[in-house]
Amino acid sequence: MKTISKLSALAIVMILFATSTFAQVTATASASAQILTPIAITKTVDMNFGNLAVNATSGTIVLTPASSRSNTGGVTFLNGNNGTVTAASFTVTGLADATYSITLPAGATTISYSGNDMTVDSWTSTPTPTGTLTGGTQTLNVGATLNVPASSPAGLYTSATPFEVTVNYN
Repeated sequence: MKTISKLSALAIVMILFATSTFAQVTATASASAQILTPIAITKTVDMNFGNLAVNATSGTIVLTPASSRSNTGGVTFLNGNNGTVTAASFTVTGLADATYSITLPAGATTISYSGNDMTVDSWTSTPTPTGTLTGGTQTLNVGATLNVPASSPAGLYTSATPFEVTVNYN
């Protein structure tokens, strides 16, 4: 009888131990975060529409992101004396093979000389509207349209404030 009581007590203890052992279980997990290379943009070349002449009729110069230009209205180019003609150029850097969106100015930028103004608008870019950071870098070129008033006086017209180009990871 004692043996049965001991075996019964041992069985009860084992059942209680087994029950309490299976009543609660624990698992673990790790936490992590990866900080990506920040996207950056650096100007490498300013926009320059080059040399031009204007008569009594207003006109425009369209400067493409590839730095070619065309004229309309009373604006003419000086044969053999184009001056420096360049689209604005930027270097975009960041996470290799990431894509990014490009935001060009929404409005016009004014360039002035001695109280006389012209506006720059109709912004274009290559690439557009997104780019890819192949190997972590890409060149972004920006063109625009220069609106030249009739009979504008001779001089070097420049912007008092630069225009902004914004890039963001997609």
